[in-house]
Amino acid sequence: MQFTKSCLCIVFLSSSFFAGAQSTYFQQQSKHIHFIDRMEIKTGHVSDLNFTTGKPYDRRYAVEFLGGKIDSMLSVKPLFYNTDTPLILGKVDQYNLRSLYLNNQEWVKGDRTVFNSKKPFLKKLYPTPAGLIEKYGEDFFVVVNPMISYRQMVELNNTNQNLFINQRGLNVRGGIGNKVGFAASVIDVQERGPLYFQNWVNKYNSVPGGNFYKRFKTTGVDYIDARGYFTFNAAKYINFQAGYDRNFLGNGYRSLLLSDFAGNNLFVKINTRFWKLNYQNLFMELHQGVNNNSTSNLVPKKYATMHHLSMNVLPWLNIGVFESVVFGRTNRFEFGYLNPIIFFRSIEGNLGSADNALVGADFKANLFKKVQVYGQLLVDEFNLTKLRNDSSGWWGNKTGLQLGLKYIDVANIQNLDLQLELNRVRPFTYSHFDAVSNYSHYNQPLAHPLGANFNEVIAILRYQPIGKLNVTARLIYWKQGLDSANGRNYGSNIFRINTDGRNREFGYELLSGVKATGINASFLASYEFKENVFIDANVLLRQYKTGSTTQNTTLFGIGVRWNLWVREYDY
Repeated sequence: MQFTKSCLCIVFLSSSFFAGAQSTYFQQQSKHIHFIDRMEIKTGHVSDLNFTTGKPYDRRYAVEFLGGKIDSMLSVKPLFYNTDTPLILGKVDQYNLRSLYLNNQEWVKGDRTVFNSKKPFLKKLYPTPAGLIEKYGEDFFVVVNPMISYRQMVELNNTNQNLFINQRGLNVRGGIGNKVGFAASVIDVQERGPLYFQNWVNKYNSVPGGNFYKRFKTTGVDYIDARGYFTFNAAKYINFQAGYDRNFLGNGYRSLLLSDFAGNNLFVKINTRFWKLNYQNLFMELHQGVNNNSTSNLVPKKYATMHHLSMNVLPWLNIGVFESVVFGRTNRFEFGYLNPIIFFRSIEGNLGSADNALVGADFKANLFKKVQVYGQLLVDEFNLTKLRNDSSGWWGNKTGLQLGLKYIDVANIQNLDLQLELNRVRPFTYSHFDAVSNYSHYNQPLAHPLGANFNEVIAILRYQPIGKLNVTARLIYWKQGLDSANGRNYGSNIFRINTDGRNREFGYELLSGVKATGINASFLASYEFKENVFIDANVLLRQYKTGSTTQNTTLFGIGVRWNLWVREYDY
């Protein structure tokens, strides 16, 4: 409660300085995200708007970056925001650009009647193919859409269970007085996923990507995915956003700094963008996990504060620095961490605390108008002296590294795009000697779903041969060192206190412990037969080995979704 009051005070004190038109944000899984990334690579520049490392993307900035005019949509040479050189688009990219404009008309300049439906349903509904209800005024707009999805699945070694995911909900977004933007969605979800998904739920008492849940017919889960926020500009260069959703930092498929794997959380975000700099402050209220106290239904709270500063140091190169602290207090937020200026370690010392502080860095380089190279470095704790003087693996050298590459139009085949990524995290990273302060939310990692002590390689091939058809093949391969059966802690489980079961200081190399190997291969074909209405067919093959035990999964699925994204089982 104190966190909520504190954040609301910040927001409302700033609200007296409302300035400028306000936008809303894409969902992180939106069909437009990959297209925006493609276009940034094609320009050979990192966006002057500097909005593509922190996600979700701002709708207005994305439209402006992509020309933002009706005539650019109809032309094969839309003019981009950060270059005077026209960019020639193929037919599929033109299709995607038109779709992006259609779904974000409030920020498109020109005669928007080109988007109108030929025959609106009941003369009022679906005035354009992208919105059930759409109203645009001089100083307001509102868009309402249903969110519906059903996928039926079959697991070959689990044919006695009916596997499915059923989602029903509503989404609304809008702007008021050219000052305030808002968005909200509520989705009711019933899900019975493959056996390894069920094992995750049983092991961690949580649903990946969800928060509170109920059992549905013993082996299924029933939960609400509720999100919402409002946003405004406090000054020309400063944006505030407050709400209940999730955030992501990075340019990869995974993030070692902050991912969207865990469920939604309460947050306040301050984004300052000027010159070549973008500075983001993120304050979050998290949950320790489930409540084991039978006298109360309240879930124990903890908090996190994060800073990310990035700069376009060259037209094609963006670099950033990051810091975060996760801490637990009994019904109390630590006001010292409201300091918007980095670094946290000095505050931590003044408070006399030893909270879970992490620092990191990231970069992104767009090369040859075909390639993007990106990466992250995470440091949870590090002692250079011990690294130099002892090569036997001090447990406290807790670091993570990501390197990735995106290559568009592979072999000059239009819209055939490849992504390669390597992630490696040393033992005990993200964990803490205080169970409350580990890097998690609702028993789910805030960063990588594997936790720590792993190597992972990811390859993703995306192909869009025609506008309405998308095909994605993904391969994930990983190795991990797990805790032993006798309770020896090898640092893979971030929820475990890092002093528990750790009976030595050295000898913790990457992948030390009980060896586990996993491979997750998937194929997805999606056909958009109406705007934002998809038919999906997918196949997933997974193998997981620990010692002499092997778990195999073969999963087939077919479904339809309307204004929703594909539910992934990518772990």
